[in-house]
Amino acid sequence: MKIISVVGARPNFMKIAPFIRAIEKHNIQSGQKVEHILVHTGQHYDHQMSQTFFDALNIPPADIHLGVGSGSHAEQVGNTMIQFEKVVMEQKPDWVVVVGDVNATLACSVTAKKLHVKCCHIEAGLRSGDWTMPEEINRLVTDRLSDLLLTPDKLSIENLKGEGVPDEKIGFVGNIMIDTLEEQREKAASLSIAGVLKENLLLENTVIPEVEEEHYAVMTLHRPSNVDHKEIFTSLIDFLTSEVVVDMPLLWPIHPRARKQLEQFGLWDEVVATSNLVLMQPIGYHDMLRLNMNAKIFLTDSGGLQEECTILGTPCLTLRWNTERPITLWEHGGASVLVGNNVERIRKEYRNALVRGRKPFRPELWDGHTAEHCLKAILNAS
Repeated sequence: MKIISVVGARPNFMKIAPFIRAIEKHNIQSGQKVEHILVHTGQHYDHQMSQTFFDALNIPPADIHLGVGSGSHAEQVGNTMIQFEKVVMEQKPDWVVVVGDVNATLACSVTAKKLHVKCCHIEAGLRSGDWTMPEEINRLVTDRLSDLLLTPDKLSIENLKGEGVPDEKIGFVGNIMIDTLEEQREKAASLSIAGVLKENLLLENTVIPEVEEEHYAVMTLHRPSNVDHKEIFTSLIDFLTSEVVVDMPLLWPIHPRARKQLEQFGLWDEVVATSNLVLMQPIGYHDMLRLNMNAKIFLTDSGGLQEECTILGTPCLTLRWNTERPITLWEHGGASVLVGNNVERIRKEYRNALVRGRKPFRPELWDGHTAEHCLKAILNAS
C-alpha cells in the first residue's frame, strides 16, 4: 500500500509527526509494508514557521516539496492543486491523507478525488458554524469529499451524522495532536522558562521581569477579527497593558501579522514601552509547550492551543466568538472559555479564570495513541 500524506502549515506538522512514526512502527512489526510519501505544499515556507518545527519534532524531510508559498486563498489553493495533481499522477497512491483545515487540506482532497484516489481526513467533523472563517470552508469541503473521516471526539461525529455522512465512513480515533504533546512533554518540561525567554526575545534591549512558575500569562494573537480592526485591537491592547501586566508578566510570542498591525495602528511604541510585557519571536513547539505547562492563564485565538490547555489544565481565554473545538470548553469539561474580543467579557472571564485555577481534563481517546488508531482505520478500509 502507498500513502501520500500532506502538510502545508505549522498546525499540520504536529499532527503528521505521530502518523509517520505509526507507519514506521507498523512496518517494523508487521509483514505488511506501507510505503509513505510526505508532501509539503510550502504554505508556511520560511524557516521560523516551517523547518524549525520539522527539526524539533523529528519529522523526516519532505519527500516532495511543492513550494507554493504565500498568496491569496485562491492562489494557494489553485497552485497547490496544479502541483499536487502532478505528484498524484506520478506516484499513484492508494490513499491521500490530509490533516486539519488549512488550504493545503482542501486543495489536496479535491485533487485526490478528481483523480479517483481515496482520501482520508484526520481531524474530521470539527465545525465552528462560522462561514466567514476560511478554515470552516476547508473543513466542510474536505469532509464532503473524503472516503474516511477520522474524528477527534464524539461531538464531531454528531456533526458529520447531521450532515448525512454514513456511519461506515466515520472513525472515532481521538486527537492526534495530543500524541505529539505526550511524546514531547518530558523534553518540554526539561526547559527553563528563563532559557525560553532569553532565546526568543524579539528585541535585544528588553528588560526581562522575574517570571515565577504559575504566575505569568501567555498570549497568541493572529486572527484578522482581532488584529485587523484598529478599534478592536486598540481596546485589547489597552486591557493587556493596563490590567494583565499589573497582575503578572505577560509573555507574547508575536505573530508577524499582529506586529504589522500594531505598527500600522500606531500601537507599537506603547507595547514596546510596557513593563512586564515580554515580546517574543514566533517560538518553537517545545518552548510554547513549556510556557503552557505552568502558565497562570493563556489568552489565544488559536485552535490547537485550546486543546493543549485542556490536557494541561491551563485556564484559557479563547479570543473568538466561536470554536470548532467545543470539547475544550469549560461546559464540556475543558479549560477554555469563549470571550470574543469584547473587553468587558474578557475582563470578567479573566478574573473568573484566575480564581478557578488549573484543572486538567482528558477527553475520550486523547490518549497519545491516535496515530495508531488512524493507521489501523486506513488499513481496515483498504
